[in-house]
Amino acid sequence: MDQLRQIQAFVAVVQSGSFVKAADKLGTSKAVVSRLVLELEAQLDTRLLNRTTRRQSLTEAGADYFERCRKILDDLAEANLAASAGTARPVGRLRINAPVSFGNLHLAPLWGGFLQRHPDVTLDVTLSDRVVDLVDEGYDLAIRIARLPDSSLVSRQLASTRVVLCASPAYLARQPALRLIEDLAAHPVIAYSYWSGGDVWAFDGPGGPVEVLTQARLRSNSGDTCLAAALAGQGLILQPDFIVGADLKAGRLLEVLPQYRAPTLAIHAVYPSRQHLSVKVRRMVEYLVKAFNKPGWD
Repeated sequence: MDQLRQIQAFVAVVQSGSFVKAADKLGTSKAVVSRLVLELEAQLDTRLLNRTTRRQSLTEAGADYFERCRKILDDLAEANLAASAGTARPVGRLRINAPVSFGNLHLAPLWGGFLQRHPDVTLDVTLSDRVVDLVDEGYDLAIRIARLPDSSLVSRQLASTRVVLCASPAYLARQPALRLIEDLAAHPVIAYSYWSGGDVWAFDGPGGPVEVLTQARLRSNSGDTCLAAALAGQGLILQPDFIVGADLKAGRLLEVLPQYRAPTLAIHAVYPSRQHLSVKVRRMVEYLVKAFNKPGWD
């Protein structure tokens, strides 16, 4: 029980940013909070906070310990609420990581609806195309668009996306025609930095699999930047239809060599474990599965 109080004090200090505010939050004194945190550090034989006269910051060990403790307290609050209410209700902070373009285009409009349904949940959404380590970085859930490697993570497919080779009409009008996929090697392309094949673009064509070594005129870690350059007539792009779909339908982009198909990618919700899955993660996964039952880019 003492360690639980110590953990509550430590988490409150980090979340509120000061010992004084943590004391107010916990309904106790600054001296008590300070003592509890010191006792916790002594018990762990590890410094969790760097302290100065003006502020405190987490040590590397403290940052990792905070995320784990925060989850423990959220799960405990959820369990208490479920027991007292006689039903499982999601509660607490839910940390989500998602790719930038997909997060802005297709996830951002969904968060308000989830919060309206679950008023006891707070969302902490980080957008990054870097593949994060869910456990080490303290995420409850991630959205990944890829062919997932074998891992200890659990995934649920939400939808799929077709990767499309395309360019603007203006670019295609002034360049030599592409008749075979090998012709792509002579054209400037706008490359996405995190593409799994790098500069080698792979397709399934009428004659079977084929690979082309491309020459990037512009390279970016942002799908939106790649799209903007293509719309400006600067080259060909290979991007998922959840990014380029609207421009293809409007004629601002044209699909090139449609008989050659790039890989279709699955869009997954990924979380660390099926065992002891918190109610808030389960509700979010269910919500996303329903939301993407009929994706808007199809």
